[in-house]
Amino acid sequence: MNPSTAVVYPPKTCDRAARALRCSPFTIALLVAMETAGIPLQALTGQAALDQGYTRKPLLEVWAESEMLWLIQVGLVRREVDGQGITDSFRLTPLGRKFSQDWQQQGIPAASWGDRLLNFLQRWLRWPS
Repeated sequence: MNPSTAVVYPPKTCDRAARALRCSPFTIALLVAMETAGIPLQALTGQAALDQGYTRKPLLEVWAESEMLWLIQVGLVRREVDGQGITDSFRLTPLGRKFSQDWQQQGIPAASWGDRLLNFLQRWLRWPS
């Protein structure tokens, strides 16, 4: 991408997205994989996700989907579309790519208790930032 056409995200958007990612059960390996290919929901569940290094713990399908839907709402991920419509696969948005590239060396930073509380309030209560 040409630096002169790079999207500049508001700080609040970046803060909320980074917090959501830190509080998610997903790892940097998933972000790296989603940079180049759509990852199906099934790959984010159970032992398969743990074996691939996509999650820190096994997830039920309903929980994995809920987590991905939150990452969609904060602008990090999008549903992949094929010729027949929306699929069950996910890819990174440009904002998600930014975090993937920024955190590729160190991994996703750990969430603090404050991060978890604010993420909970924004996600479940829709408390504005």
